[in-house]
Amino acid sequence: MKSTEKQSRQHGAMEFSNPPVNLDVVRRYRCDRLRQEMLRHDVAGLLLFDQINTRYATDATNMQVWCSHYETRCVFVALDGPVVLFDYANHPYLAQDLPTVDEYRKLPGFYYFARGDRGPEFVLRFADEIDDLMRRHGGGNRRLAIDVLSFPATDALRTKGLELVEGQQVTERARAIKSSEEIALMRASVAVCQAGMDSMREALEPGITENALWARLHETNIRQGGEWIETRLLASGPRTNPWFRECSMRQIEQNDVVSFDTDLVGPYGYCSDISRAWVCGDRPNDEQRRLYAIAYEQIQHNIAVLRAGMSFRDLAQACWPIPEAFLAHRYSSVIHGVGLADEYPSIKHWCDFEGGGYDGVIEAGMTLCVESFIGGEGGREGIKLEEQVLVTEDRVERLSTYPYEIDWL
Repeated sequence: MKSTEKQSRQHGAMEFSNPPVNLDVVRRYRCDRLRQEMLRHDVAGLLLFDQINTRYATDATNMQVWCSHYETRCVFVALDGPVVLFDYANHPYLAQDLPTVDEYRKLPGFYYFARGDRGPEFVLRFADEIDDLMRRHGGGNRRLAIDVLSFPATDALRTKGLELVEGQQVTERARAIKSSEEIALMRASVAVCQAGMDSMREALEPGITENALWARLHETNIRQGGEWIETRLLASGPRTNPWFRECSMRQIEQNDVVSFDTDLVGPYGYCSDISRAWVCGDRPNDEQRRLYAIAYEQIQHNIAVLRAGMSFRDLAQACWPIPEAFLAHRYSSVIHGVGLADEYPSIKHWCDFEGGGYDGVIEAGMTLCVESFIGGEGGREGIKLEEQVLVTEDRVERLSTYPYEIDWL
């Protein structure tokens, strides 16, 4: 890689130490998107415990990974009324000056770790608060959409006469269409991610462990304002096929393939989901070249056929047909959405569509990841590639710009 390319990309990441757009514009857009979907599904309230969804609704953060383990933090969104943040503890300064938080409350925690056998007592207190919000702001509509919640809490809410509705259909569809300001924040995340990939590439040499190589991506992400990485999907040599082994203390050997999937939650909470494959050494062998060329062809073909207005069914049918030799180890989806994390839609391979796929329409404003994994049954290695793109009215723009190994082709 030319040093000027690397310096330019790293410099681009550093430019985002300050927000590239007005964050309040992003926050209001996202809250409006949720309310549009709430109206479409005829729900008066939306209760969010998934920390990705609470972030989307308010942009208030508090120990997001830790809070994802417990029902300790949530957001209530009224269709015609306030947004109420229920937090882990009384720390209102964590939501200070956010235009999307109208009221801050301490959650009466009811999960077992916090309350033990007193959980049933506290879950009723929580249900009382939600019921009161629905009565005051629901206009007689008792339909409450919920993304994720345990059965003691759902039972308690039902005792109040609330009709509970699947909430993920609301949040996933709302998150699917990005504003221009969201795209600017996603570009900031991608720039940091690609700077981290540069750091990994510089460190790749025989003897480094998979974990030590992966740590380079984490370090760059945190240092430049990112948040966390959702998976540990980096593997080398024989651990690359089949896919989905996470990184280990294995020492990478000379001439090993190294494949990885970033799944990086970067600055402003936006995900950069990019995959590349390298060789630890001077040049790939013929089999590595062959696998890489096939994966590259799949990525390029599927980006070329993707366009706004296509049905998911038509897109799946138009995508590159995987040769029989690689079918058993194919990736779980051919294209999926991405935003604050992986999200709607998940488009299945044509051979899997009838068994597990669903239909819909590709829309302008969607940001998608185009996937490929190529590794044969019994083969030593596999190649993982993935590109992140933006669908507009008339074209598909690549948001990830990290170079491919064109000289392998």
